[in-house]
Amino acid sequence: MNVLFINLLLALVWTFLTGSFTPNTLIEGFIVGYLVLWLASPLYGPSTYFKKFRQTISFLFFFLRELVSATLKVAYVVIKPDMDVHPGIVAIPLTVTTNTEITLLANLITLTPGTLTLDISSDRRVMYVHVMNVTDVEAFRQEIRQGFERRVGELLR
Repeated sequence: MNVLFINLLLALVWTFLTGSFTPNTLIEGFIVGYLVLWLASPLYGPSTYFKKFRQTISFLFFFLRELVSATLKVAYVVIKPDMDVHPGIVAIPLTVTTNTEITLLANLITLTPGTLTLDISSDRRVMYVHVMNVTDVEAFRQEIRQGFERRVGELLR
């Protein structure tokens, strides 16, 4: 049986045992279930669940940090008196290959203020991104490769 499913089942059992079906109780149950499953992991064999769960939490914090940083950068560009912007369309060679990885990467780039995914090449090797303010194209490519693309690949593989 899938460890995530068992963890969710334990969270539901926790909420029923406490008699309070609230989001906080469900989160508490998930955490308690995670700890129980982690302690019992030698009994049911190896699982990648615990590593992937930590990667997912790390990825969420990374995305939130990038979101806040990009928001502040866009706000600064808009507020400063001389609106000196350098918009551009950047072609980014992709290392992610599956539809899920490409879709998640494209959506994360689009959700980040100041960037917008425009298109994916027909061979799915290049992503075209519109950037509101880009002064160094190669630095932007490296930022995407080392940030979003690398973490998406780690998370989904």
